[in-house]
Amino acid sequence: MKYILNYGLAMSIVLGIAVASCVNTPVNPDDWEWPEPPADSTEIRDSTITDPMDTTDTPDIPEIPDDPADGKGVILIVGGGASGCSAGIQAARMGMETIIVEESPWLGGMLTSAGVTATDGCYYLRGGLFAEFTDALAKHYGSYNALKTGWVSNILYEPHIGEEIFERLCDAEENLTVVKNTRFESLSKKAKGWTVCFTDKDGKAVSYDCDLLIDATELGDVAKAAGVRYRLGMDSSADTGESAAIGPNDIVQDLTMVMTLKNYGKDMSIEMPEGYDESLYVNCCKNSLNVPSNTGQTLWEPSMMMSYGCCPGGKWMINWPISGNDYYTNLVDLSREEREKEIEKAKQHSLGFLYFIQTRLGYNTYYLADDEYPTEDLFPFIPYHRESRRIYGEHLFTVDEAASTFSTDAYRTGIAVGDYPVDHHHFALKNWYDYKIDFPKIIPFSLPLGCLVPLEVEDLIVAEKSVSVSNLINGSTRLQPVVMELGQAAGAMAVSALRHECAVREVSIREVQLSLLESGALMLPYRDCLGSHTDFVAVHKIGLTGILRGDGKTVGWSNECNFKPTVALCWKDLFLEDYYGIAYNESSAYVTGAEFLQLLESICGKAIEDFPDCNAPMITRAKAARYIDRYLDPFSRPVDWHGTLK
Repeated sequence: MKYILNYGLAMSIVLGIAVASCVNTPVNPDDWEWPEPPADSTEIRDSTITDPMDTTDTPDIPEIPDDPADGKGVILIVGGGASGCSAGIQAARMGMETIIVEESPWLGGMLTSAGVTATDGCYYLRGGLFAEFTDALAKHYGSYNALKTGWVSNILYEPHIGEEIFERLCDAEENLTVVKNTRFESLSKKAKGWTVCFTDKDGKAVSYDCDLLIDATELGDVAKAAGVRYRLGMDSSADTGESAAIGPNDIVQDLTMVMTLKNYGKDMSIEMPEGYDESLYVNCCKNSLNVPSNTGQTLWEPSMMMSYGCCPGGKWMINWPISGNDYYTNLVDLSREEREKEIEKAKQHSLGFLYFIQTRLGYNTYYLADDEYPTEDLFPFIPYHRESRRIYGEHLFTVDEAASTFSTDAYRTGIAVGDYPVDHHHFALKNWYDYKIDFPKIIPFSLPLGCLVPLEVEDLIVAEKSVSVSNLINGSTRLQPVVMELGQAAGAMAVSALRHECAVREVSIREVQLSLLESGALMLPYRDCLGSHTDFVAVHKIGLTGILRGDGKTVGWSNECNFKPTVALCWKDLFLEDYYGIAYNESSAYVTGAEFLQLLESICGKAIEDFPDCNAPMITRAKAARYIDRYLDPFSRPVDWHGTLK
């Protein structure tokens, strides 16, 4: 990887041809059992730890690559957060010249720069770059069990360690250039691609030409500048078709200025912040100042509240929802100056919570860690944004689809998996009760590729939290593992479009999915068929046709979906009508090897000489997927953005 830090660097480079909680309603720790890590997640990439706090050296300006040959191009990613890094790494690994431009000095976004160092969901669905990230964390701290230091998540870590890992992952890629401390300003459309303008740390102009642009900003700022239509706030049922939707309105989720604390072993009490209002914090946990409340929250002991986000290395992530440091403001469509004012208010609110923790709960030796973020105020670089603009895309993913996978055919276009329940934060809004939502239960889901493709605007892919989803399901799709997976898919789709010299909306969905499968990413939320499984690719390919299907269940805060690869195949497991016109068979009888061979031969219209299980009394579901893939190859049949067979 090549770096440009833009410390006082004025330049205009033309490359190529025309070219967000770890917060949830707490689970009772007495009832909580930490799951053991899957046996297939032990391989961790070797890498050397570097110090992200050291930003004194300015690397050499990288050479401008030669004009690319046919089928090549330049991908520009605005935003070096969880999604942007994943997009850049994936695209670079697939051979494309790729540039990430990040406004802050750090990579990783909400996983690092926002201080949200506890991942939500997908503990048993670790695949692709998300698995590489968590494996590297486990290697650094010694094991996956070493990451279970708090009770909000199975995976906790220190912010600077997460940032180091993103640095290493990006640094390993020859085709990837990272530009830091550079702020997006504007863009203009070219016949093919975009010209994108930035301002560096010293206020000097920087511009790039690219063939294809990826918006990985925290709030969808690039998409808005490009003229993409978007939703913001709560949706109406008439718009999304969701019966639980209560909009339209402009209410967004609370944001948080997360605090990373450490114990200094001496009194570190701060002065009372200006405008401090103790009533905002009295119900954060059980204490003598508690007042009656209608939030329905559990009042934990102060020690339980503090241990919620306890990280390895003696750090404490303070990202506490009700009567904590969640703060309500809708700053999405504000100017940069107005946003900064709102963020300062959120910081003051967090400092008020710190003051309460120190003076009312007795934690006066705890203060903002001075060895994490290289910022003057010791806060993270950015807030934890739980909500963004949400584009109008080729497919709108709703909470109803997440609750019932096969209610539509869009699962066939899946590229990013999630298993976390719908989790919204609205208690910091003064009249939150007027916007109370009865959140539907969901099962593990797969986000459709069309959610990344904006309507009407060309040469642009949208990732991070700004994809085409409803306000309701954003409560699940906004979480870190899903966002990393979305970025990886964005990178793969960008490469596919450039290789074939086609519009983004004309890419082969199947080609993108296959590229991701070859990278170990999960297309479907099968916790019993991860990347190390012998039939991983075949199971996911056939799962994406719907001929064989997983079994999803709502299980509290740990929804589950299994393919059951070792279970014997029954006739009722086969859904053949859409592809082959064969009516559904409700029989629970096992399918023998001879019967399965006969079925395959009747479909493909020829004898199969090399079938290995013709005398088997039964066929496992994994073998069935393997043989369907090998002899019938239904995955190769194209689908549109809604999963309809072409």
